[in-house]
Amino acid sequence: MQKYKHILKNREDAANKLIDVIPMQRLKDESWKMVAVSKGGLELAHLIRKKLPNTLDFLFSEAIMAPNNDECEIARVSEREEIVINEQLVDTFGIQYDYIYGEAHRKHEERILSYIYKYRKGRPFLPMKGEIVLLIDEGSETGMKFMTALKTILSMKPKAVYIAVAVLPSDTLDLLEPFADDIFFLYDIDDYVETALYYEELEKVEEEKLEKYLGEKNEI
Repeated sequence: MQKYKHILKNREDAANKLIDVIPMQRLKDESWKMVAVSKGGLELAHLIRKKLPNTLDFLFSEAIMAPNNDECEIARVSEREEIVINEQLVDTFGIQYDYIYGEAHRKHEERILSYIYKYRKGRPFLPMKGEIVLLIDEGSETGMKFMTALKTILSMKPKAVYIAVAVLPSDTLDLLEPFADDIFFLYDIDDYVETALYYEELEKVEEEKLEKYLGEKNEI
């Protein structure tokens, strides 16, 4: 673990290194749609895109936590109401699926819709049918955000879906690989702790920045 501590300075450093890994000429020529799956991922995507005309969007999702344990994520719901469930945890703790679907509906109505109106001014998620999509995040501890995004995007019948992520656990990489056309990453780590450990600096992304990134003109 120690050899990976602070391997990245900040999101700008991660972006510059990912630019060397992502086929940027293809991204530009084939008009890939860039989609962030977290607030930090949105800033990272903004730094990767720079002045390219590729569209950039944010797929909102919310975690569903186990009953009586607000630190254990058992499922996640996206803004298009696609749900990914950690079946192993659900079976282990004997959690009812009615609880998960009820929580998913509540999180969607109470939180996700408010995010859409606040940060995208009510604009729906961009259509992805027949498009090449690049999902982006600064790190991935469990893979749930990516899995939820993959399920959501794949339901829209894209041409291809790629993932770009700075750091992730080795087992999460194995989990994601069957569902993505390719994964561009900097480090896969066996004994992954938490994403913040691998950055010297990982500032909170303020609301003003979210609105700025999602309000920038998409020219394609």
